[in-house]
Amino acid sequence: MKKVNLAVVGATGMVGRTFLKVLEERNLPIENFYVMASARSAGQTLTFMGKEYVVEELTEHSFDKPIDIALFSAGGSTSEKFAPIAAAHGCIVVDNSAQWRMDPKVPLIVPEVNPEDISWNSGIIANPNCSTIQAMVTLKPLDDKFGIKRVVYSTYQAVSGAGVAGWKDLEDGLKGEAPKKFPHPIANNCLPHIDVFLDNGYTKEEMKMIWETRKILHDDDMKVTATTVRVPVFNSHSESINIEFERPFELSEVVETLKNAPGVVVTDDPANNVYPLAVDAAGKDEVFVGRIRRDESVENGINLWVVADNIRKGAATNAVQIAQLLIDAMQ
Repeated sequence: MKKVNLAVVGATGMVGRTFLKVLEERNLPIENFYVMASARSAGQTLTFMGKEYVVEELTEHSFDKPIDIALFSAGGSTSEKFAPIAAAHGCIVVDNSAQWRMDPKVPLIVPEVNPEDISWNSGIIANPNCSTIQAMVTLKPLDDKFGIKRVVYSTYQAVSGAGVAGWKDLEDGLKGEAPKKFPHPIANNCLPHIDVFLDNGYTKEEMKMIWETRKILHDDDMKVTATTVRVPVFNSHSESINIEFERPFELSEVVETLKNAPGVVVTDDPANNVYPLAVDAAGKDEVFVGRIRRDESVENGINLWVVADNIRKGAATNAVQIAQLLIDAMQ
């Protein structure tokens, strides 16, 4: 198998460190490995596959050396500047920021859902929003079988989705300290406010889910709405998803479709208090689905409860899976 030169940009952050962990677990065929970050993190050492690597400062010359794939998780402004530089040097960037997601020239990939879109990349591939990824793994097989007419998302998103600062706000808030990251205390509270508010009254996070769902499922006319909420949970996002189908269905068909879907684990036995929980999803790569039931207020509707680790499947694991697809395509 051909080995690749791979770089992680933003390697010292929460997602960046998880990139390293997932890369180790999946044992990708890596020849030369590089870790990069901002000037303030340069010089730190990180361990990967039992070897210590010194973090390089990311500069305009970082990609002068041959690098096949770079996993970016360093924020939108960094990606805006450096991803085109990397691509111009023949590197394929898998970017975890929101910078390129809605660019029509950049594929937005969930490997279980639309791996074929990788074929038209021009050096940059976008990793979707964490809350979108887990929804897509669930919705794609249902859309294929029943046709989705409308989706209503209500999310319950962990503080780790806001990075180290979000995590610390919850830790400090439980000690009675004032928030620094969020506009209000997150401890013992729920904030219906993720990212900035837009002119239409939605937050940017809500609109990301709407736009990204349509792009990934290749349906610009799909009716989608969302309310995204930050909750006092350290890790793993939970989502209530209400779906209206184009076609009639038996509930058993829905369950069977989900059980056979790649990356999905059905956890659904409410009589015995079995349903997906954030604490159970933490540290795992699968998307867990339960509370599968008809929406009796519409003709062809269902409700689902969907839970996944937002730092792994919602970010790092999805990006590493994209890298694996790229490596497979190089063979």
